[in-house]
Amino acid sequence: MGKHQESIRELAKDNKDFRREVATGKHSQIVLMCLQPGEAIGEEVHEENDQIFLVAKGSGEAMVSGTASPLEKGTVLLVQAGTRHDIRNTGDKRLRLVTIYSPPHHAPGTVHRTREEAMRAEAGEHA
Repeated sequence: MGKHQESIRELAKDNKDFRREVATGKHSQIVLMCLQPGEAIGEEVHEENDQIFLVAKGSGEAMVSGTASPLEKGTVLLVQAGTRHDIRNTGDKRLRLVTIYSPPHHAPGTVHRTREEAMRAEAGEHA
């Protein structure tokens, strides 16, 4: 079975990496994320990318343009390009997310095991 046909819910529930690209097309990209209890993505703005978050497991909080909203399993959140946002795990278990970027944002095959690894990689991209 091609990876674009796998159960995204099962992939997300099994993912332990902060960020893992699983499929990239011409106009969009699927990335899995896992936030540890108390961990946040970190406030960011994607000027060129819409980003859709789907909560596969866990609970948290989305901060979008200064407004906080709760996140729980099944929640879908659209963050339009140019919008300041952050996602934080407010639960006591891992927060598992599926995120879709349009257009693609990360290189195919990207895997960042931890937030720190992701921050180092992004700092290198902008150096």
